[in-house]
Amino acid sequence: MTFLRSLLAAAALAGTSAIAFAAAAAPAPVKNIVLVHGAFADGSGWKDVAGILQKDGYHVSVVQNPVTSIADDVAATKRILDQQDGPAVLVGHSYGGAVITEAGNDPKVASLVYVAAFAPDEGETLLGLIKGKPGKAMSIGPVGGGFLAVDPAKFHDDFAADLSADRARFMAISQVPEAASIGDTTISTPAWKTKPSFAIVATEDRMINPDSERDMYKRAGSSVTQVKASHAVYVSQPKAVAKVIEEAARAGK
Repeated sequence: MTFLRSLLAAAALAGTSAIAFAAAAAPAPVKNIVLVHGAFADGSGWKDVAGILQKDGYHVSVVQNPVTSIADDVAATKRILDQQDGPAVLVGHSYGGAVITEAGNDPKVASLVYVAAFAPDEGETLLGLIKGKPGKAMSIGPVGGGFLAVDPAKFHDDFAADLSADRARFMAISQVPEAASIGDTTISTPAWKTKPSFAIVATEDRMINPDSERDMYKRAGSSVTQVKASHAVYVSQPKAVAKVIEEAARAGK
């Protein structure tokens, strides 16, 4: 009987140790989310996604890019990352994907989420990627001072076809122009080569060719979700976008 009790005690201790080891080995979920907008938009487009994430217990921060250069936008993103109290999931939409590709090398970044976004490799430029597989949109043009914007009359069709006309009209008149020089700027150190990444392909995207999105995400080894939506998928499908971000957060650090 004494031997049996000893055997049971040893088994219980081994089980407890195994559970403790598994708990220690499992990555802790990430609670900080940093959202980065792209060109021809601002951070307010993340409102519904942010609301879902906050309701689910995440700490959310939104970067307001000046969209004057990749370096300026990376610096703006890093300022927000510096304010986080722990690891963060870094999320980028559209041109914001190029920003998080560079800013994602920050040690606080646990993983990356590309939302209908560019995911350039070392030495690539956005213009080079666009020329390689052009999108259907033909509405971007100069607005003076070396900046580009989407023609407001074509914004609904090209950028946000699955939003109401009123919503798209406001986004068009409040868009943030992009410095034309951004398109020729090369990426130096892609964070997706060392950090796990998740990605959303907007299958009805006219601004970035969906096949280009698929190619970039395959190259990056991203976990890919396809959503039937326009380029403004983060506005029109906030639940689907938040779901992918939360998946990245649960993957932990």
